[in-house]
Amino acid sequence: MKKSLRLLAPVAALGVIGLLPGVAIAQTSGASYQAQLDALNGSGASGTVTLQLTGDQATITEKVSGLAASFMNAPYPHVQHIHGGGMGQCPTAAADKNGDGVVNVKEGAPSYGGIQTTLSTSGDTSPTAGTELKIAPSGGSFTYNRTITLDAATLASVKGGTAVVVVHGLDPASLSAQAQGEMSEIVPSLPLAATSPAVCGVLQASQMSTIPSGAADTGNGSSGGASTELLAVGTGALAVAAVGGVAVARRRRTEG
Repeated sequence: MKKSLRLLAPVAALGVIGLLPGVAIAQTSGASYQAQLDALNGSGASGTVTLQLTGDQATITEKVSGLAASFMNAPYPHVQHIHGGGMGQCPTAAADKNGDGVVNVKEGAPSYGGIQTTLSTSGDTSPTAGTELKIAPSGGSFTYNRTITLDAATLASVKGGTAVVVVHGLDPASLSAQAQGEMSEIVPSLPLAATSPAVCGVLQASQMSTIPSGAADTGNGSSGGASTELLAVGTGALAVAAVGGVAVARRRRTEG
């Protein structure tokens, strides 16, 4: 009788753990990536961007400030993209091959690659929309939040660590006299400043890519993965102790 009670305690505890609400081991439901956006071409701008990926769905949250604020009495439109297919890095001043003081789109392309996804405010997110000013965020500072579908090429760049977020649009007055007189090499109807990169950052996998999963009846998924695992282990230990206590009490009553 004593031996059977001792064996019963841990087995029963496992059953109790399975019934306890809120006990769950962290599950990976997606991956998180982030980038620090640093100034290019002396823009003085900066920002941050995070990308939460679940399957091919990407929720992008971005904050940028210090950009050119207006042009011709209107908020300055800043086209922005996820670039890929290059070296997975932001260009340096050495990429300026014609010596006009500006690293333009084509000069920067070997470093960050071509447009793979357009971070537009609405509608099309394909490379085709890459220079659509009407669906670009605008102004000297903006906050961007949108969930979009990523194609296979962009997904490969993001997961491979070679995806680069680039926000374009410089203040024409900040450019050299030579650059001020130049037109964009990709949209000849626009000045060079309109399409030249202003900030750039490489998307890197975040340390917090695991999202905890709570029990359905509690709705609580806010604890970190490690904490959730500790909760399960701790609760299991308590359950074992509780069942063991019951077993001891019964044994004492039997022996008494």
